Amino acid sequence: MRGSDRRSGELFSYVDLEQRVRADHPLRAIRVLTDAALGALSADFTALYSGTGRPSIAPEKLLQAFYSIRSERQLMERLEFDLLFKCKT
Repeated sequence: MRGSDRRSGELFSYVDLEQRVRADHPLRAIRVLTDAALGALSADFTALYSGTGRPSIAPEKLLQAFYSIRSERQLMERLEFDLLFKCKT
């Protein structure tokens, strides 16, 4: 089952994710292009998923599990301070 693509402010409870990335960051332009491309492929992706079963997992939850981050609070701290997640131009 294909999970929803809703962006939840609940995980990022005290600061919205959009506020963490500066307005002129190069990834914003890339995001527009990839969102358009993935939107055009959405029907194809939906056809690949079963109509039953468990929905897909949100990327931030995968990030948290992959890097063994124990809580949402620690995830926020890592996103803010860890150079692994920083993109410098």
